Amino acid sequence: MLGACLDAVRASVPLVHNITNYVTVNDVANVLLACGGSPIMSDEPEDVEDITALCGGLNLNIGTLNQRSIEAMHRAGKQAAALGHPILLDPVGAGASALRTNTAVSLMQELPLTVIRGNISEIKTLALGSGTTKGVDADVADAVTEETLPQAIQFVKDFAQRSKAIIAITGAIDLVSDGTQCYVIRNGRPEMGRITGTGCQLSGLMTAFLVANPDRPLEAAAAAVATMGLAGELGWLHMAKGEGNASYRTHIIDAIYNMTGETLDKGASYELR
Repeated sequence: MLGACLDAVRASVPLVHNITNYVTVNDVANVLLACGGSPIMSDEPEDVEDITALCGGLNLNIGTLNQRSIEAMHRAGKQAAALGHPILLDPVGAGASALRTNTAVSLMQELPLTVIRGNISEIKTLALGSGTTKGVDADVADAVTEETLPQAIQFVKDFAQRSKAIIAITGAIDLVSDGTQCYVIRNGRPEMGRITGTGCQLSGLMTAFLVANPDRPLEAAAAAVATMGLAGELGWLHMAKGEGNASYRTHIIDAIYNMTGETLDKGASYELR
């Protein structure tokens, strides 16, 4: 099932509008190209409605906010909603500042989000008004572990029901839920945390999967998470002596470029709870 979602991306070449942060914008574009999608980056308020209308999905990432990009996100989001396009929110650093938190909350309240994807601290901030976000990284106290897994699954299911969106929490153990079912995904490498923007890349990737699989958004979101994690595993196998995080980033993108649906089905490590 997950491999079929990747195959659908390659077959349909979905066009994704990204209003994302300037730290990782190039990597987001390259990951979209690697998975078979096509990226457009635009955050000018006077431009975004036309761009969104050309695309099949919208990826909103609040990593480097300013007043112009906030206006652009709302305008693009309303256009995407009117057209029935999937909308993904990546609430980068929610909980770290009032501007980030308030922006994420307003987008969540005003737009019919398809997916909210973030680390556990960011998601807890939106769900509970709390959390201990340190910059854009999840605090260790918020980590999803095997010991806290039952409570974390219930939390993500409850928030998905209340928000009417699929919730994707990524970390050492990834959780993706629509409020009824929850995918528990165990792909990835801890070294992925040493690369800036693997989460941003995943949000772009996931939006393409949502566009290409309109009838199965939960499976599409889970497939994107598994694809990114498996790419981290396969990319690590190609690391040579003397290579570091810059090379690892390239190996991950190459692994996505070369991944097939069959490879994903064989390598995806998950259970449905």
